[in-house]
Amino acid sequence: MLAEIAGMSLWFMSAAILPDMLAETPISEFRQAALSSAVQAGFVVGALLSAVFGLADRIDPRRFFAACALSAALVNASLLVLEPGSSLSIFARFITGMLLAGVYPVGLKIAVGWGQKDRGFLVGTLVGALTFGSAAPHLLAFLGGADWRWAVSTASIAAGVGGLLCLFSGLGPFHGKASRFDIRTISEAWTNRKVRLAYAGYLGHMWELYAMWAWIGVAATASFTHSLPEQQAIDMGRLTAFGTIAAGGIACILAGFIADRLGKANIAIWAMMISGSAALASAAAFGGPAWLTIVLALIWGAAILPDSAQFSALVADYSAPEKAGSLMTFQTALGFALTFLTVQATPLLALSLGWPVLFAIMAIGPALGVVAMQRLKSIT
Repeated sequence: MLAEIAGMSLWFMSAAILPDMLAETPISEFRQAALSSAVQAGFVVGALLSAVFGLADRIDPRRFFAACALSAALVNASLLVLEPGSSLSIFARFITGMLLAGVYPVGLKIAVGWGQKDRGFLVGTLVGALTFGSAAPHLLAFLGGADWRWAVSTASIAAGVGGLLCLFSGLGPFHGKASRFDIRTISEAWTNRKVRLAYAGYLGHMWELYAMWAWIGVAATASFTHSLPEQQAIDMGRLTAFGTIAAGGIACILAGFIADRLGKANIAIWAMMISGSAALASAAAFGGPAWLTIVLALIWGAAILPDSAQFSALVADYSAPEKAGSLMTFQTALGFALTFLTVQATPLLALSLGWPVLFAIMAIGPALGVVAMQRLKSIT
């Protein structure tokens, strides 16, 4: 869990330190978005390569995780010497995302090997760790103040340490290893109806998740400027972003514990219904009292994540142990391919349509995800 938190602290680094980089160097709106979406694009490429070649099922996941986390830490550290917003810095974010495909899905592979009846809790804990790691850059940016390089350095060191920690973890009794490469493994994403519906629910969930995570700090700051001084609005936006993402981590662990008793699909449905409703409520409250914006953001953040773990657990439940790693990795590849578009489009659409309209559009994803989970329940 500590290794996952440390490794994933690299994900939202560029979004967290963006205001401080802008104060130092002008960056176009397109490049601002590219700094965040490049991580998504890199993750998709890395996850597809891992899934197609079955790396998560054929290589010792602890060594795979460690190698990727250490390499990602070094690449992230290159931001210290690259010009902010330059093509090279965007490329560095792409490579970081590619390497993180060997951290998150591989962590899932390790987690599902430790149980079956309590798999919802195990995966929920792992995804909760991912969430705390994803929230960390906003806290580091707040603690570092205007010195964005301090936040980059701290996250890079943490990710490297996390990679080393993973080498000391064990593999559970339900860990499955593929003996050979078989590209037909990922075909189960279409031929296995239960896996296919779990994928569909996951895509609805991903429609809103990373667009909200990547830009909630910016959106909250924009809302706060209606009632707070500019610098206070920026600081409050960072803290709101950290709290919003971290709330999902706590909720994910609790929901995972409940999911093993009440059903993974049920937890996913309830989470998506609440997150979609919170998105609509946040749209209606935009620009209003700061306390209301914060409360709704925290509710949204707590509800937006618990379903993620359950979609991964469902894929593991409905696939063979020696195929679970590749199918979960392919699932994340498809989901993050979608987020590449949503993360890149979010600030551009917010500029033309406004944040309230954009929040309402985000609610479409969980609505479609609920439909997919209802269909899954009808055949199980």
